Amino acid sequence: MPPYLLGLRLAGRRVLVVGGGRVAQRRVPTLLAAGARVELVAPEATATLEGLADAGRLTWHRRPYRRGDCAGAWLVQAVTDDAKVNGDVVAEADAARIWAVRADDAESSPAWTPASGQAGETTVGVLAAGDPRRAAGIRDAIVEGLREATLESRHSRRKPVGVALVGGGPGDPGLITVRGRQLLAMADVVVTDRLAPGELLDELAADVEVIDAAKIPYGRTVTQDRINDHLVEHAKQGKFVVRLKGGDPFVFGRGGEEALYCARHGVPVMVVPGITSAIAVPSAAGIPVTHRGVAQEFHVVSAHVPPGHPDSTVDWAALGAAQGTLVLLMAVERAALIADALVRYGRSSDTPVAVIQDGTLPGQRTLTATLGTLADEMASAGVRPPAIVVVGDVVNVAREIDMIRADLGRDP
Repeated sequence: MPPYLLGLRLAGRRVLVVGGGRVAQRRVPTLLAAGARVELVAPEATATLEGLADAGRLTWHRRPYRRGDCAGAWLVQAVTDDAKVNGDVVAEADAARIWAVRADDAESSPAWTPASGQAGETTVGVLAAGDPRRAAGIRDAIVEGLREATLESRHSRRKPVGVALVGGGPGDPGLITVRGRQLLAMADVVVTDRLAPGELLDELAADVEVIDAAKIPYGRTVTQDRINDHLVEHAKQGKFVVRLKGGDPFVFGRGGEEALYCARHGVPVMVVPGITSAIAVPSAAGIPVTHRGVAQEFHVVSAHVPPGHPDSTVDWAALGAAQGTLVLLMAVERAALIADALVRYGRSSDTPVAVIQDGTLPGQRTLTATLGTLADEMASAGVRPPAIVVVGDVVNVAREIDMIRADLGRDP
């Protein structure tokens, strides 16, 4: 017989989980997110579950299951590796008329846990005759389809109000956060940046107003004051406004200025963090900004003004004397001045440097040099913005990875 689907509201209710292995590790976070008061019974548990217990998010009884553990529970999950224990747990729960899920034997389980997913305010649960892999595949297809149904999201009863500052990530549209994409689908107005993932705009409904607030280096620009006005004006008309920015709104994105302006004008504002290019772009090029035994610190620097400029607040002398990784944004036009300053203040001219242009995008390319050769190498390669400059020995980690890959691909 087909199962009867039901959505359980577990906030504040006791849920018993018997077993502390991988299955429990998958299911407990979802139960906690539903507000359940989770009690875990297991002699041992994974490190993640132990961490949740140490943080006070669940109660862990560090012992085997005992008859009577199910008393007072609203839901029981039997997820041990021992079939007899699971059977005993389900038998006790069934006798007490408590719904129980048995992870190791779908046919003997009174209840099944669906493959679930979230698309905006819609929760999807899929059962596929007890086949969890098939259910997960169907769930993924449904959730993806719902996320693409932007009109449904825009007319949601729980649609946000005010302004959302959304980080679009380093360039690849797939690297925006799930929450960022959800809010973008609900927007009435989108105020977009030059470095925001432009492909995301093509997913918007035709009646969404898109305002281009691009700032082109040494070219056409929209003032920050005008951008601030756009946000407040449209929000006060009752529209939900998404400010779509490249990277993270609060990492050289002037998100703080925009949040302050909205707050001062009585406009609700939320911030959705994004993946900053300062870390993502080096990673995409195989360069870790920290690496054991090589770099224990990294510094992210806006180089929109050069060393020695009266408007600069960067302590270039300290950065030259430091041993950590330097990640330089907006540095293409000033790379030669920066390299000279770093060498003058103590960095070796042989320090490795990588310049990654169009990071995470199909046209991504990486130039490697040293501080001593950087200016000439960049000029010869015709490097142009946007590009991230990484200074430090971590650049050699990417070279080592490339060499290993080349050796593995070479015929014996």
